Amino acid sequence: MALTIPIKRAIYEANDAKAAAIHARLAARGVFTVNILGSPGVGKTSLISRLAPLIAASPAAGPLRVIEGDVASDLDTQALRALGVEAYQIETGGDCHLNAAMIEGILGKMEIPDNSWLFIENIGNLVCPAEFVIGEDLKLVVASAAEGSDKPYKYPTVFAKSAACVLTKTDIAEAVGFDEEFFRKGYRAVAPEAPLFVLNGRTGEGAQALFGWMLGIRAGG
Repeated sequence: MALTIPIKRAIYEANDAKAAAIHARLAARGVFTVNILGSPGVGKTSLISRLAPLIAASPAAGPLRVIEGDVASDLDTQALRALGVEAYQIETGGDCHLNAAMIEGILGKMEIPDNSWLFIENIGNLVCPAEFVIGEDLKLVVASAAEGSDKPYKYPTVFAKSAACVLTKTDIAEAVGFDEEFFRKGYRAVAPEAPLFVLNGRTGEGAQALFGWMLGIRAGG
């Protein structure tokens, strides 16, 4: 008789238990953790760079720390550090997502003040990262006009599991044939209650609305 070993279930359960412990430790110190998901080149790092000065200028915010996840290279980490953001790097060496063990390892090398914001930029991927919790308070998915308007239809899980979506690069929507109405319809189908924020990464327009929403979530509103 064949014996089926539920390896996938065991991996998820072990990860989830570690993620819950990470979240409990961070939350007890007032650290608000955001797991940022999206495809390669969608604008995840640009989003962080737009939110960073808003956090720095807000008396209600607290300091910001960033964990950058990449398969290889620390280019995004260096870009954020050049802006004065305290950022730390995880290189997975091939893994398509961050997991709780990776986060636990890097947290041991970081100094995170109480009442901080912790942004974790996950690997550029719309599939694997959606399945793994890593200790976050919420997931935030970033999509862009350059990717096409069909992403909520093709990758519903990441949109359904995220607390909100940030839509970037709409300034080139006409040039790339992006159908925002079609995108919104697909997003509403999988995440009917979640907000959609439109962000211009070049000008920063829309970042304040997103930040205000995040402040409300952090405050329990």
